[in-house]
Amino acid sequence: MGFFDSEVVQQEAKQLFEDYQSLMQLGGEYGKFDREGKKIFIDKMEELMERYKIFMKRFELSEDFMAKMTVEQLKTQLGQFGITPQQMFDQMNMTLERMKSEIE
Repeated sequence: MGFFDSEVVQQEAKQLFEDYQSLMQLGGEYGKFDREGKKIFIDKMEELMERYKIFMKRFELSEDFMAKMTVEQLKTQLGQFGITPQQMFDQMNMTLERMKSEIE
């Protein structure tokens, strides 16, 4: 069975996308949140980033050709902006840390 044929992989991808969409929609109102609301939002973003890292690690560790191609496509796309996947995660973490420091 291919990587993308897995029901678990399909469900997690769908859930990650839906959760990301919801958080981005909610994030548009971030400036209106009180201190506790901002903390909750940041926590949810950190949880989502951790889930995304794990999901991407599955791609990297898979022997499936399509999974390997997906990783290479991501690297190529990010490379066009002069960054690696790790740098992308690092930048997101720095942003979340800055957001945390602004509410403390």
